[in-house]
Amino acid sequence: MNFALQKTLELILIIGLGVLLQKKVAKQDLKGVKVLILSVALPATIFVALLKIELNGTLLVFPLAALTFNLLMLLATKYFLAASLHKEEKSKKRTLMMLLPSTAPGLSCFPFIVAYLGDDTLALAALADIGNKIFVLILLYMLAMHWYRKNAVVEKQESSSAKLKGLFISLINEPINIVIVVGLVMLGFGLNLSSLPTFFQNTALSIKGLMTPLVLLFIGMAVRINSGEFKLILSMLFRRSGIAFLISGVFAFILPALTPAMILLLVVFPQSACSFWPFAHMSAIQSMEDKDEHPNPTFDVNFGLNILACSLPFSTLLIIGIFSFSDYFINPLTLIGLGVVILAITFAPDILKSLSSNRSRKVIDDDAQMTIANNTFNREDKKNLNEAKAS
Repeated sequence: MNFALQKTLELILIIGLGVLLQKKVAKQDLKGVKVLILSVALPATIFVALLKIELNGTLLVFPLAALTFNLLMLLATKYFLAASLHKEEKSKKRTLMMLLPSTAPGLSCFPFIVAYLGDDTLALAALADIGNKIFVLILLYMLAMHWYRKNAVVEKQESSSAKLKGLFISLINEPINIVIVVGLVMLGFGLNLSSLPTFFQNTALSIKGLMTPLVLLFIGMAVRINSGEFKLILSMLFRRSGIAFLISGVFAFILPALTPAMILLLVVFPQSACSFWPFAHMSAIQSMEDKDEHPNPTFDVNFGLNILACSLPFSTLLIIGIFSFSDYFINPLTLIGLGVVILAITFAPDILKSLSSNRSRKVIDDDAQMTIANNTFNREDKKNLNEAKAS
C-alpha cells in the first residue's frame, strides 16, 4: 500500500476510534483530556519544535512565504470567506478567523511530501512551517487575547492597569507561553535540544509522541456535527481551498523559474488541514471566561472543534488528489482557474439567495404601493359618490 495513503488511513482510524468512544466517555471527562493536551503534550511538542529550528539567512524566504500566506488568508477570511455569516454570529466569525488561516502540515501534508517529493523537499517544507508556527503560536494568540480583552471590557469596564495585570497573569498561567519563552531564550543563547541532558531530551520526545494520537482521539470523542453546521463548514473549507489555489497560482505565475517539485510544494502546503494550536488558544480563553462567568463567549469552541474534525480528512483527500494528478497542478493558469471555479460554486447559493431576497422585497414593495393606490382610489370613489348623493 502507498505510504501516504497508509498514513492517512492511520490518522482517520484514530479519529474513528474516538468516535466509537463517545458513548463511554462523558462530556465532563473530555475536559481532563483537553487539560492533558494543553498542559503536557502540546507544550512538549512546541518546545521540541522550537529547539529544532536552525535559521539560515538564505532560506528565510520559505518561512516568510508561509507567514505571508497566513496573513493573506486571515484578511480573506475576515472580508471574504465569512461574508455569508450573519452579523450577530460574531463568535463563529472569530473562530473562522482563528482556524482557516492556520495550517497543520505535520499531520496532513508532510507524510505526502515525503512519499511523493522526497526528503529534500520535506526539509524546505519544515523551514516554511517556521513561519506558520510564528503565526499560529504567537500572532494568533495575541489576536485571541485582544478579542478576549475587548469582549470583557464591555462587561467589566476595567482600568488599563487592571487589564494589563490580567493579561500578564493569564500569560504566565499557560504552560504553552512558558515553553515558548524558555525556548526562545535558549535559541537566543545558541542552545538547542541536543544541549539538554539526554534524559530530558528523551522525556520531551516521549511526551511529544502523545500529541498526535491524543488530539485525534479527542477530536473523535468530542465532535458533534449537525447537518446544517456540516454544510456551512464544508462550504468554508472549499472557499479556503479556492483562495489557497488562487494564491499558489499567482506565486507560481510570478516565479516561472520554479521547478515542478517546488510548484507542488507551493500548492500542497497551503492546502494543509487547520491547525490545532488556534483551538488551544480558544480553549484557554474559554476556561478564563468560565471562571469569570462571561455571558458572551469570545469564540464558539464546539464549532471550532467540528471544523478541525472535518478539515483533516478534507485536506488529506485533497492533497492525495493533487499528487495523483500532479501534471495538471504545476500549471499556474490551471491553479488560478480552479480557484476561481471553486469560489464561484461555493458563493453561488449566497448570491442566488441574495437576489431572491431582493426580488421578494421588490414584490412586497410593489404590493404595498398597489394597496396604497387602491385605497386612495376607493376613497376618491366614495367621496365622488357622496357628493353625487348630496346633489
